[in-house]
Amino acid sequence: MSTNVEGQIRIRPLSESDSLEELTDLLHRAYRVLADMGLRFLATHQDVATTRQRVSSGHCFVAEVDDKVVGTICYYEPSRKTGCDYYKKKGVAHVGQLAVEPMQQRLRIATRLMLHAENFARERGMPELALDTAEPAIHLIEWYARMGYKIVGHQQWEVTNYRSVIMSKVLQDS
Repeated sequence: MSTNVEGQIRIRPLSESDSLEELTDLLHRAYRVLADMGLRFLATHQDVATTRQRVSSGHCFVAEVDDKVVGTICYYEPSRKTGCDYYKKKGVAHVGQLAVEPMQQRLRIATRLMLHAENFARERGMPELALDTAEPAIHLIEWYARMGYKIVGHQQWEVTNYRSVIMSKVLQDS
């Protein structure tokens, strides 16, 4: 496969015809490297029912290359239902479950998904977009920092075996 697929990437909302079983398998494959680091992200082991709950509580987008789903991200509005105080702040949307097929990684698909989520947040009038990732996952923290995200706090989730960093980006139209 060509190393320049950026123009061929199509991002669209998850549809009812998309398989949640396949999406769950994609999450497991994409998060495998993190599991191998000993990090128990929910996406490393979640079942289809959990995937269904996570995608239905927000706006799930998928990235396609040649009509095949190769990535995903979920966008969530500010919510009092979350266990994270930062995510409850007015005007702070957040993203989660960002995943790209391992063989498609490093082809800017994750970047495209993040930019799509940022634009979606802007369209909805959200001035800020946040996320969390494992504190030991330095490579992810550095990648998000290159995208303009700054560490704004920490969170210990009940379903993980690590402390998370909360990162946020103020969204401004360019």
